[in-house]
Amino acid sequence: MTTITKKELVNRIADRTNQTKVVTKEVIQLFLDEIITELAAGNRLEFRDFGVFEVKFRKARRAQNPRTLEKVSVPPKKVVKFKVGRVMREKVGMAPEPGEVDLPPEPDDDDT
Repeated sequence: MTTITKKELVNRIADRTNQTKVVTKEVIQLFLDEIITELAAGNRLEFRDFGVFEVKFRKARRAQNPRTLEKVSVPPKKVVKFKVGRVMREKVGMAPEPGEVDLPPEPDDDDT
């Protein structure tokens, strides 16, 4: 497994779109900033086939420190959740979500 940086993605996208790296980096950063802004406002972002980002509220709870086994209180907090979309799930090879039907792929017209 390799870690891909934003810089590497900028280079790839700039090459594929024939845009400068400066413009490409600015567009990508604006896109990421907008995602953060919308999540901070409590909005849900849905990118068809890619996935859904949303903010969920996690209730206060009791937890245990794994080193000391001491019980500690964890305060309530907001967390960002991401639900994987269909195309990403298929390309990455993930199993369907519980309760979700895993349908076989549509046949190509050439196969008939």
